[in-house]
Amino acid sequence: MSRLIIVSNRVSVPDNKGAAAAGGLAVALQAALAERGGVWMGWSGKSSGDIEPEPLVLTQDGNITYALTDLTQTDVEEYYQGFANRVLWPICHYRLDLAEYGRKEMASYFRVNRFFAHRLAPLLEPEDTIWVHDYHLIPLAAELREMGFKNRIGFFLHIPWPPADVLFTMPVHEEIMRGLSSYDLLGFQTKYDLENFAGCLKREGMGVENSPGHFSAHGHNFRGGAYSIGIETAAFAAFARKAAAHSVVRKARQSIEGRDLIIGVDRLDYSKGITQRIDAFERFITNNPAHQRRVTYLQITPKSRSEVPEYEAMQHAVAEQAGRVNGAIGTVDWVPIRYINRSISRPVLAGLYRLAKVGLVTPLRDGMNLVAKEYVAAQDPDDPGVLVLSRFAGAARELKGALLVNPYDVDDTANALTRGINMPLEERRERWRGMMDHLLENDVSRWCDVFLADLRAE
Repeated sequence: MSRLIIVSNRVSVPDNKGAAAAGGLAVALQAALAERGGVWMGWSGKSSGDIEPEPLVLTQDGNITYALTDLTQTDVEEYYQGFANRVLWPICHYRLDLAEYGRKEMASYFRVNRFFAHRLAPLLEPEDTIWVHDYHLIPLAAELREMGFKNRIGFFLHIPWPPADVLFTMPVHEEIMRGLSSYDLLGFQTKYDLENFAGCLKREGMGVENSPGHFSAHGHNFRGGAYSIGIETAAFAAFARKAAAHSVVRKARQSIEGRDLIIGVDRLDYSKGITQRIDAFERFITNNPAHQRRVTYLQITPKSRSEVPEYEAMQHAVAEQAGRVNGAIGTVDWVPIRYINRSISRPVLAGLYRLAKVGLVTPLRDGMNLVAKEYVAAQDPDDPGVLVLSRFAGAARELKGALLVNPYDVDDTANALTRGINMPLEERRERWRGMMDHLLENDVSRWCDVFLADLRAE
């Protein structure tokens, strides 16, 4: 059987006790590698300063080889902080106003992808299947093809893909499209992302869709499909059951003093709609005086990309907004919003999800959003909470039992909070059961298996 070669910007390497970083994607990819044998290559997260990085550091764990490389500080600033996170990320999230183009950053993005290809090349064997992940590494297949590699190469995009009028504002959109056209299989989170890609390809005659999901562009035939990523549903549900006894979760339950808990969990990012969400919670309390002092909103928002100015500014803005709302509607014995600006361990998060009567997941744009799926999986089947979910998250295509909202409409979200808090038990159970059954059937292992089967199919 051929080996599986996974390439991602960062790599989840087990620690010296054999434990991998928490997270469904890491669990699934490591399971796929363990079953097939192979290599996981990516950036170590470290900078070599101004000198050329040392050779790949190889670590063996069972039949998985982890291959890590450092990057120069210039590469970190221009490839990662620059083009990947200040051009591609905002463009793919429809935020043209935040995209900052720079020729040297664009050049660095392609240069680092070439660097990755040259570091990966000595590890490759003719029968290996290569699976590349996310927007940081779009040109990687084109670089490998240029070097003569004929392997089956697949790509999965974890974030949204924009329509042509958005993508084409990027000066190097043709090079990006050419890079995607070098893969054998492109995976997107939803059919809407796939349709956007097809539209980008056809708009300026860059390629054609020969039949649904089968494309020709830049002299290469390839396939595209929607592969909605899941979580390790059954394991996370068991995790949440056990987490109820965790000391931190017990203290949290005691501290809310019988109030209903609304929870939001997001990495600090302008795509997550956190400020609009806080406004909606304030509107919900203002419109429903009976719920004053009876509800607590817990927003957990770990810092993210603090070296990028837009993120540092947002960190201050969210903290100030939470403080303003607490000052406006709070009382001596009630702090309406608890805002936590640091990471919480996964066992504690699972327990907090299970405590919450409403999961508030309202990104302005999101490829999938696994928090929504984790919230559903964590619920008590006898007394499940209600998911309030943005219609602009990929998860909205799957989680039919959620209350879908327009996150730009404060009143819409506030009304959904009112409905969720007051929803009868039988309706909550019915909505939750349908979503949980879907998540059990379509977990992260199935996502992995289906994508790899399609990639290996000629």
